Amino acid sequence: MLETSARLLRLLSLLQIPRDWSGTDLAERLEVSTRTVRNDIERLRHLGYPVHATRGSAGGYRLGAGASLPPLLLDDEEAVAVTVGLRTAAGGGIAGVEETSLRALGKLEQVLPNRLRRRVNALQAYTVVVPGDGTSPRVDAETLTVIAASCRDHERLRFDYRDHNRGDSRRVVEPYQLVNWGRRWYLIAFDIDRSDWRTFRVDRITPKTPTGPRFTPRELPEDMTDRVTCGVSAAAWRFRASVTVHAPAEFLSARIPPAAGTIEAIDDTTCVLHTGADTPEALAINIGQLGMHGIEFTVGDPPELVELLRALADRYLRAIAGATRTNTPTIEG
Repeated sequence: MLETSARLLRLLSLLQIPRDWSGTDLAERLEVSTRTVRNDIERLRHLGYPVHATRGSAGGYRLGAGASLPPLLLDDEEAVAVTVGLRTAAGGGIAGVEETSLRALGKLEQVLPNRLRRRVNALQAYTVVVPGDGTSPRVDAETLTVIAASCRDHERLRFDYRDHNRGDSRRVVEPYQLVNWGRRWYLIAFDIDRSDWRTFRVDRITPKTPTGPRFTPRELPEDMTDRVTCGVSAAAWRFRASVTVHAPAEFLSARIPPAAGTIEAIDDTTCVLHTGADTPEALAINIGQLGMHGIEFTVGDPPELVELLRALADRYLRAIAGATRTNTPTIEG
């Protein structure tokens, strides 16, 4: 009985790999006859697992979706990856999943073998999480689920949208893809009323249910990646700035991430960085990267940013007045 139970668990583990298994393949993996495989398949079906079978040379066995979630059998690397992922989700930027992530994490860590628990605990003990600046928005998990289902089923999506100027509008779109950029989420969609492709920040979307009728998918434009980069970088921010940078555009683009903004070349020694953020403080942090790279730059707008940078400069000058050198950790790279 123990041998049969162990074999059924091994068979269930193999069937959870998304592929069609022939009876011969399963028999070789389990080191039994194909007749035993057929009997074990029937045992799984009696236990409530929907194992589908197809005939022919390309046929085989595949585990289908059932009424309840079967036990997941994970190898060592999969167990570590899931545990680390749950710990990350528990403190991530998606609202509503922290508690459920902690519940799932507790169940998983309870059954982890000692060798795996030591690996996971070592990773946690020797990893320092740097808190965010508090400006990154949190995305509702239910909103992500609704949008993802509409993308999958090719159904039009209706939602209220709040733009960077705090203006509200009703949108009807054909949703195509969700993009996760840092701690922000974006939706790539075709706007029906505007007859053009648009990029929407998911934290500004309030979906309306039920979703609309099904649509025939369009072909995504070849420059869709560039459109997302431009839309994500600066166009959707509440505060925007055009910073004159006294360096070649190629030099700057190699030193700042695409999400920091778009770069416009002026001549061989000058370019303009178009950037933005939700607050002047976050915008100052983005522009501060230029100084950290030893790049000279000039800021003329917006007024809120200029005033903030002036106040920061005065504060830094006061901070170093009469200061003595202290031992601080050296950051490599």
